[in-house]
Amino acid sequence: MTAFGQVGVVGAGLMGGGIAQVSAVAGYATIVRDVNDDLLARARRTIEQSLTKFVEKQKLTAEVAAAARGRLSFTTDLLAFRSTDLVIEAVTEDLEIKNRLWAELDQICPLAAVFASNTSSLPIGAQAAATTRPDRFVGLHFFSPVPLMPLVEVIRAAGTSDETFDRATTWVRSLGKEAIAAKDTPGFIVNRLLIPYLMDAIRALEHGVGRVTDLDLGMKLGAGHPMGPLTLADMVGLDVCLRVADIMFAEFREPQYAPPRLLRQLVGDGLLGRKTGRGFYDYSVNPPTPMDLA
Repeated sequence: MTAFGQVGVVGAGLMGGGIAQVSAVAGYATIVRDVNDDLLARARRTIEQSLTKFVEKQKLTAEVAAAARGRLSFTTDLLAFRSTDLVIEAVTEDLEIKNRLWAELDQICPLAAVFASNTSSLPIGAQAAATTRPDRFVGLHFFSPVPLMPLVEVIRAAGTSDETFDRATTWVRSLGKEAIAAKDTPGFIVNRLLIPYLMDAIRALEHGVGRVTDLDLGMKLGAGHPMGPLTLADMVGLDVCLRVADIMFAEFREPQYAPPRLLRQLVGDGLLGRKTGRGFYDYSVNPPTPMDLA
């Protein structure tokens, strides 16, 4: 059982850039595609900064980092994926957008190429249906930041073949990641358990159960979590948390998945967490201080 030769990543944002980086470090020629040169230049800078930090911390040698840079290429043209063996999408969490992309890639990529979605919540089967290769379609849900987080959920849709699932799992492990098998159901494993926890923490803040720091320290020091739920929500991105919660609530109609009013308010105000500098905490100061959300 072999992994893949050339890898293509569609979407050069935080997730796509991270996936491309670990793919290149693991020895795969990797093409990164986005819609304009500015987004690609930003991704290139982010990957370069990340590789430099890994070298400084002696987690990579300078030779390995240089080789990884040489394996990366950047393009705005999907036709560059004509020779790819594995294509991973990391675009907006919108099924219509993803399916338009898959239909286009289905006409471009080799018939034997495997398609994989990095979605955190959308059905893999519903994306596979937009292609002529449901047997060669799988979910690969990486976690942020990709170069540091050791887990990938490998999601098997109803039509995913054993060979595709096994090849995808082999590839994930070749990156030095741990692969876990997940069913094609909203939220898969991690978000199925995580989203209710984050929503409950936000509701507890709304109801005055504790302040931001009290809730975070309670779970960090009392439950042994590496960080509190509100810090984690800021790191994931409050807009991402809201999107995933909305998808899961629409599917299950169970109250633990329902996004609290406070989360919608913060997202509506553009306070999305670390990526915008403010969320439950203000990251413009060091150390970050809790926001006044009363």
